Amino acid sequence: MKKILIVTQKVNMKDPILGFFHRWIIEFAKHYSQVTVICLEQGRHDLPDNVKVLSLHKELGVSKLKYVWNFYKYIWQERKNYDLVFVHMNQEYILLGCIFWMIIGKKILLWRNHPMGSYLTKLAVLWSDQVFCTSKQSFTARYSKTQIMPVGIDTDFFTKQVMDQKPNSIVVVSRISPIKNIHLIIEALKILAVDGVKFTADFYGDCLPKDKEYCSQILNRVSEAGMTDFVRFNAAIPNHKTPEIYSSHEVFINATPSGSLDKTIFEAGACETFVITSNQSLSDVLPKESVFMENDPENLAQNIKNYFSLSSDHKSILVKQIHDFVLEKHSLKKLVKMIS
Repeated sequence: MKKILIVTQKVNMKDPILGFFHRWIIEFAKHYSQVTVICLEQGRHDLPDNVKVLSLHKELGVSKLKYVWNFYKYIWQERKNYDLVFVHMNQEYILLGCIFWMIIGKKILLWRNHPMGSYLTKLAVLWSDQVFCTSKQSFTARYSKTQIMPVGIDTDFFTKQVMDQKPNSIVVVSRISPIKNIHLIIEALKILAVDGVKFTADFYGDCLPKDKEYCSQILNRVSEAGMTDFVRFNAAIPNHKTPEIYSSHEVFINATPSGSLDKTIFEAGACETFVITSNQSLSDVLPKESVFMENDPENLAQNIKNYFSLSSDHKSILVKQIHDFVLEKHSLKKLVKMIS
């Protein structure tokens, strides 16, 4: 079994956004004799004995220059403890380390799944031996060395929880950000309310400092529409608590543009919550009731109304179709096996 170096942003099982990667590391540890992880920031983790975590110490507030110093120190001192490098999302680490890794003969794997890119992305791809993404609309999907991969959902963990599912309940698990098109979802909910559709909607997620004005605008729209009694905003929750949130709601909505595949779509599907998404790359694999036209709140509202109006048996058939698709095509076990 080979040894691998993983470079990622956070190792923190409690993190609401990146907590999922903790389970990725555990799965990698089953396929490699030794896993060394360099992360920008570390928090709570509980990993197998063959995993070593090295932090660049953002959690201690050190300078960016210190980050770089620690990075070079780690890739040098651990050079005999890894045969290949897997860089998760952050192309900067390839730009920093590629010359050293190429000189000492380490294969470089890049995971990048974003619709936008730059000349720096092109350089990172050039210096990588293999590139992975999950969407054909990803910037990196155009290259011959790129392989389309499963999203990587731990389907042993993301399962339906035993709890009541409130009828006509909607959930959105996402940070409050323009790229997530939260305003579009709010417009669709306004249409439902005007049409007399009874529903509840729960949003779970925080906003970045740069998006505070956007978040205020969202809250004002909800208030002006008179929806504060049934549209609720909650703080972000750790990733390991989301199965309960998905399972307690009937419909999950994701309006992120098609260039990337938000893992929350597949987590919700694995928990047997009906998914409605604007991601056009899923139009051929999900039920037609699941995919709405991008930037079209009226179409989203119609999809929600259509699903609410279905019989229980019909709903169960659609939910099972999504659930089986996630298990068969996008499990974490399948992903790591393909990489290893």
